[in-house]
Amino acid sequence: MLRELATFLLLVQADVAGVQDAGRDALAKPFAYDQKAPLETKLAPLYEREGTSVHSLQYPSPRGGTVTGYLVTPAGPGPFAGLVFGHWGLGNASEFLPEAELYAEAGAVSVLIDYPWVRPAPWRVGQGRGLSEPEKDRDSWIAAVVDMRRAIDVLLARPGVDAKRVGYVGHSYGAQWGAILSAIDRRMKASVLMAGVPDSQSIILESSDPDVLALLRDTPKPDQERYFEINRPFDAIRYVPHAAPIALFFQFARHERLFGEAAMRRYYEAASQPKSIAWYDTGHELNDARALADRAAWLELRLDLAPTRPLLRKRIESAIR
Repeated sequence: MLRELATFLLLVQADVAGVQDAGRDALAKPFAYDQKAPLETKLAPLYEREGTSVHSLQYPSPRGGTVTGYLVTPAGPGPFAGLVFGHWGLGNASEFLPEAELYAEAGAVSVLIDYPWVRPAPWRVGQGRGLSEPEKDRDSWIAAVVDMRRAIDVLLARPGVDAKRVGYVGHSYGAQWGAILSAIDRRMKASVLMAGVPDSQSIILESSDPDVLALLRDTPKPDQERYFEINRPFDAIRYVPHAAPIALFFQFARHERLFGEAAMRRYYEAASQPKSIAWYDTGHELNDARALADRAAWLELRLDLAPTRPLLRKRIESAIR
């Protein structure tokens, strides 16, 4: 009897795993690309600091044009952890440069890239205008995620990078890409999602931001509904339930101006285990030193980095001398 029960449970677990894999395959389909294509990476040195080297980075996007950004490397032969960073929608790859330098001192190689709509000319690919061109937004989002997957390829092609110690940090739009990556790309071990939103409806229909309210006022209802229908398949909340076994760390702002606390909690509750959450008395930018210290400590444990707290203390002391 016990043997029959054990066999039954194993079959149930196999069925569940099969369903999960099928779900992941469907979610991953829009983000497929040729992982075996030559990387053709171009690097140019920019500066060195505290044993850390920063290079400008370029590589061909599988969706067209050239991806631009930075490569940040520690001194020595490794082995190193690896990190990919995703900036917020109105920023660019430079948002996380100081943080990537911190992790380089702790033993990590980092890749930071620009999204298609903030690349320099002639490689910039625009987003849609308001809510009237949902296909443009959809295509630019897909391209951003594919470029992120290619960033992992670039990272793992670096000598000394440990493929079992790869993480991701993303802010706002970058948190959306992190949710997608965590579901469709099994090469990461840990993912930090900063100030992320579960879906487009939350950031547009629930926002009190005057610019968003003006956008809604100027967009006919049928156009709003069409926008959500076309882009709903890429809502982050559809992906976070499939992240396991990748660990997720959600960081949220208590004074978020773009969406409400209920949306944040709904996003977190939908996510797979292992996961953790932290709240900060700041706005969408999450410009609280504790947010940086918390994610550094979280990544330190999961990617086996050198202690980050002494490195942060050293930076603060250097700044106030």
